[in-house]
Amino acid sequence: MQIVETTNEGLKRAYTVTIPAKDISARVEGEVQRMAPQVRMPGFRPGKVPANLIKKMHGPALHQDALQNSIRDAMDKLVADHALRPAMQPDVSLGEGYEEGKDAELSVSLEVLPKIEAPSLDGLKLEKLNVPVSEDAVDEAVNRIASQQKSYEAAEGRAAEDGDQVICDFVGKLDGVEFEGGKAEQQAIVIGSGRLIPGFEEQLIGAKAGEERTITVTFPADYPAENLKGKDATFDITVHEVKVPGETVVDDEFAKQLGLEGLEQLRNLMKGQLEQETAGLTRTQMKRQLLDQLAAGHDFDVPPTMVEAEFEQIWQQLQHEAGHEEDPEAARAEIEAEKDDYRKIAERRVRLGLLLSEIGQANGVEVTGQEMQMLLQQAAQQYRPEDRQRFVDYVRNDPMAAAQLRAPLYEDKVVDFLIEKAEVTEREVTREELQAAIEADADGNSDGSKESKPKKAAAKKAAKKSDEEGETTSDDEPKKAPAKKAKAADESAEAKPAKKAAAKKKSDDEDAADAKPAKKSSAKKAAAKTED
Repeated sequence: MQIVETTNEGLKRAYTVTIPAKDISARVEGEVQRMAPQVRMPGFRPGKVPANLIKKMHGPALHQDALQNSIRDAMDKLVADHALRPAMQPDVSLGEGYEEGKDAELSVSLEVLPKIEAPSLDGLKLEKLNVPVSEDAVDEAVNRIASQQKSYEAAEGRAAEDGDQVICDFVGKLDGVEFEGGKAEQQAIVIGSGRLIPGFEEQLIGAKAGEERTITVTFPADYPAENLKGKDATFDITVHEVKVPGETVVDDEFAKQLGLEGLEQLRNLMKGQLEQETAGLTRTQMKRQLLDQLAAGHDFDVPPTMVEAEFEQIWQQLQHEAGHEEDPEAARAEIEAEKDDYRKIAERRVRLGLLLSEIGQANGVEVTGQEMQMLLQQAAQQYRPEDRQRFVDYVRNDPMAAAQLRAPLYEDKVVDFLIEKAEVTEREVTREELQAAIEADADGNSDGSKESKPKKAAAKKAAKKSDEEGETTSDDEPKKAPAKKAKAADESAEAKPAKKAAAKKKSDDEDAADAKPAKKSSAKKAAAKTED
């Protein structure tokens, strides 16, 4: 085998690799010898089939396997002999006109990882901002739970108002013909909840028990049922009862209705949840400081292919979010104008990722086999049951896929290691002050300076939302739960005329009608998990 280097510029490498025809033929002959004892052919005793007949029967397949194995071994030898650390999968192409019996000439191009020296950890200083959880905050959390457990009481002779609950039957019709999934009995509808298609709940205002009325609504253009998209429909309503919100008393009895021992246990649970949320924010703020210090002290070339791959992930998120804006074209134009900022964010992410990896390796940080198994099982849950094992097998057999799955946890472990090594000073602040500190970090450059252009600062701020910020949104509110999934495909237009059914993924046993769309959906929010 002959290996000749043709390019060595920066992080780019290129080689020509020649695999002699005799080496490939030797592999084929070896496989024929291995197969011979098992081959059965009419007219020959078991194991006595001539080699030339075996090659005639299986020759093309044997040659293809031998060629692929030779190429794989050649790549392993190339990487080992030249001490290469490929940034991405090498690009390998077989010369045109290759045919059996000839030498295989390969063109190999790749980018390698830069040589990085793990920095000294001496002098690393961080400030930890702690937020004590006040009794008022606990009261607010408990009251929020109570508001979500709202009960309703019958109100004789009352005309339904906004916030009331209406118990009714309804039958949906298109052009006077009842359609499948548009019928319900004894349905409880809260006016103003936003759970049903636009215009449905509002037309129940003024209804009284025993009343019958017909309403007209228009299904959204993106409604999941094809036969209902954008269509005008009527619903014949029969009102059975109108109920008004009852007063919820927060006491031991209320807590017991939630399955708890009493109010004290509920308050302790709420306090623990608030402490967990603020701890997440504190870690985000510390990680921001840490990464900014690392980024400010290191500026080395990074593989363009890695930057492009990272940027494409960011860009796809942005494009997806822009498509769900009220004005998609304006949203796309906005992110297009800031494209260079997002590319810089991708470059910073790659550089920090490589630096953290080097620090981790130099200090013995690792993801254990048990941790990797847990990651694999968690990731597999995103797929349908019949596809999960296929995903697990794929990751186990593909080093690149395994590395991609491992990377976020590995980086988090390195960050935790660095925080433990740092000199940490602590200061008590309010939640608002902590959030402001996080936002201030998000506005800065990697060197700590501020953007001179407000527009760029806004782009940076949105893009630098951290994975650790998973419990909060940019509005400092608890992160909303994911939209619930539709029960099944044939229920997308079922009894509750839901505003929108969520896409079916792994969980098909929940009802999309309960999920209100978020009021704020910005393309920039898609970059929330692309930085730090």
